Amino acid sequence: MIFLTFFIGLIANFIGYIPPGNINLTLVQITINRGMRHAFQFITAFSVVEFFFTFVIMHGAKWLSEQAHLDTVIDWVMVVLFGTLGIYTWIGRNNPPKTKYSNHASIRYGIMLGFLNPMQIPFWMVTGTYVITHEWILDGNFALVIFSIGSALGSFLCLYLYAKFAQYIQSKFALSTRVINSSIAWLFFAFAAYHICKQLYIIFIK
Repeated sequence: MIFLTFFIGLIANFIGYIPPGNINLTLVQITINRGMRHAFQFITAFSVVEFFFTFVIMHGAKWLSEQAHLDTVIDWVMVVLFGTLGIYTWIGRNNPPKTKYSNHASIRYGIMLGFLNPMQIPFWMVTGTYVITHEWILDGNFALVIFSIGSALGSFLCLYLYAKFAQYIQSKFALSTRVINSSIAWLFFAFAAYHICKQLYIIFIK
């Protein structure tokens, strides 16, 4: 049962990071602009924070699911987050990548985004409640630690594949930094627009 708990955590979070979002798009940018070493530092730091993040959210999954207007709050937080990342990326699109970065810059960035990761809250609210309700995993502290370790490893593996794919795309097509940063900035703006449209639909139509 413990192995199954670990495996479910790994698979669930691996799948959770497949859709493009603020984390994997930021990772693609780091991989292309700074190199694989910095990408690995980012992934490792982020995955360590993901362990604690998953453990806390899984403990409070049922309580969070009962909170009114939480989805609305998360949507507007995502608008601010995606908008900020989009503006930051757009402003720096023409800047040539630095030749040297601080050894700990990507680690700090990974830790920061590990905590600023509101998209994972609804994901674990749904997934966590589902797997516990269906008794796929145990809900004791030890079991949730194992589940969270699996979750951290799942995010690490998925993000590592994203980084390798970004490295492959860069070497295959020799895309300029400007094109890459502009594309990522527009994706951030598109995600922000999606959350705005979602809330406008709920307020004025639904």
